Amino acid sequence: MSKSTNMLSILWLLRAGRRMTAQQLADELEIHIRTVYRCIDSLCVSGVPIIADSGPNGGYRILGHFAESPLLFDMEEQKALVQASAFAQEAGYPFKEALNRAVDKLKRYTNEEQLDRIERHMGGFSVIHPPVEGRQQELLRVLEEAAAQGRSVKMEYDKGRGEAPSSRVFDPYGIVHWKGAWYTVGFCGLRGQLRSFRTDRIVRLEADERCFVRPNDFSAKEHLMRELLPDALDAESLVLVRLQGHDHVLDLLGQHWLFGHALVERENGQAVYRLGTSSLLTYVPYYLLPYGKALTILEPDILVERLADICRGLTEHYRSMRSGTHS
Repeated sequence: MSKSTNMLSILWLLRAGRRMTAQQLADELEIHIRTVYRCIDSLCVSGVPIIADSGPNGGYRILGHFAESPLLFDMEEQKALVQASAFAQEAGYPFKEALNRAVDKLKRYTNEEQLDRIERHMGGFSVIHPPVEGRQQELLRVLEEAAAQGRSVKMEYDKGRGEAPSSRVFDPYGIVHWKGAWYTVGFCGLRGQLRSFRTDRIVRLEADERCFVRPNDFSAKEHLMRELLPDALDAESLVLVRLQGHDHVLDLLGQHWLFGHALVERENGQAVYRLGTSSLLTYVPYYLLPYGKALTILEPDILVERLADICRGLTEHYRSMRSGTHS
């Protein structure tokens, strides 16, 4: 371990309220006792109030006011971190090994009471998510590193249409996790414009010697949302949609990716969404259709009329089918 890691580890152990000798610290961390002395000296120089008590029950300890300072995590923060790590790992977080090491350190350098509480909170918390294969995690690591360093990559991408994969130089501005899938967003040299790509369709990826500068205030998340929801972020084309229904029905609707991101207000059996005008005439009515009479559109009239047109078309279609069958 590096010196900084050893120093932090010693700080964790002493901060837990334990009085430990240099030999006990060395045994716990599996390092040489001289390393312990050097780390203790460095911690003291940096301002950590470590006291050395002599005698049979002596050892190193930290003054109480420093041990209670918000330098490290309290119990609620510890619980939140280990539970958040479960979400990250199930989503295919590309730095799983580092995450596991961090959680191991968190558990290792707590007292027995804190560790017991962490384990109990983790035991009652689970996440189910589609698995992400190891190869895709490696691609995500390459893309994340390239985005952080401003380095271009050479990418072969399969569009999923039965065509041969296409090659391009790509500037990855960022990676985004969306509804169980990972995307990378950036500048595509082949098309000469900003594009997003699903990482599970990347056939091959390698670093390139070229560099790039990400535009100021660029948001990979917002760009991806604009591609997936063409007018969801366009303030000039947004319309308020007011729906009425039982709470459990509105809860189900809120789980849909489109409505969940567009919710403005929810109370008294009603929900208000801000949606794009063009979407009201295309896919939104088809999302509402399966709910039947369980949902009532209060506004706008354009959505009511569009849904009514679809229902009339379906009625005529099946009536004509029955008529043709009996003729």
